[in-house]
Amino acid sequence: MTSLWPEQPAPTEDEIAARVRTERRGHVLAVSMTRTDKRNAVDPAMTAALDRALDTLDDNPDLRCGVLTGGPSVFCAGTDIAVGPGAPTPRGGNYGVVARQRTTPLVAAVEGIAFGGGFEIVLACDVVVASRTARFGLPEVGLGLVANCGALFRGPRALPPMVARAILLTGDPLSAERAYELGLVTELVEPGAAPERALELAGRVAARSPVAVRATLAALDAALGDADAQGWADTDTAVARVIDSEDRVEGVTAFFAKRPPVFPGR
Repeated sequence: MTSLWPEQPAPTEDEIAARVRTERRGHVLAVSMTRTDKRNAVDPAMTAALDRALDTLDDNPDLRCGVLTGGPSVFCAGTDIAVGPGAPTPRGGNYGVVARQRTTPLVAAVEGIAFGGGFEIVLACDVVVASRTARFGLPEVGLGLVANCGALFRGPRALPPMVARAILLTGDPLSAERAYELGLVTELVEPGAAPERALELAGRVAARSPVAVRATLAALDAALGDADAQGWADTDTAVARVIDSEDRVEGVTAFFAKRPPVFPGR
């Protein structure tokens, strides 16, 4: 089985530092993706930066909740198709996020698009605050790919199964309002308000008993542990079926040529 992307050199410290900004707000850690010129597409430096930030969130006992955002206009467009996201990290998996066994709650604050792996990062969070500008989508099938960062099993868990099937099979996005109606979004706010509202919500979590919050999160994760293990195995099987396909080559080629793909079905 070939790799989707050629091996990339390790990112430099300057590249890693430029991808993510962190800020303490009392017992809350705000983590902001800052590659907005690329719609926060995840490259190896972004993966390393997110992994470090979430390590800090889990390893510092004075931090009781985190907020993850992408800025005022975009959350995350998923993988940087040109270079790939880099290798999964030991603690976080893909993007340094989606396979992480977190001990500290994480709130997603979504403005603008959360597509592909960006949506899968949202699905890996515990609570979702979104503005009315938010859109959630999984466009991988249009590239001859499959969603490989948790959406194949977390999507039907967060959404009605038939809705999850529809967005996975068509690649069509959900609006913020529809996502809120379906229960994916916890709170729906006006444009520009998601980060601050997420910080307020995280502050409420941080004001509760840290022991009780961590125990609750651990119990919730343990209840889903076996299902997640099977979900990752099934995802690997799906990836193996498409990774060497002519459809995958055509989908990615068409993406860079900015033309509709013509899939041969092989």
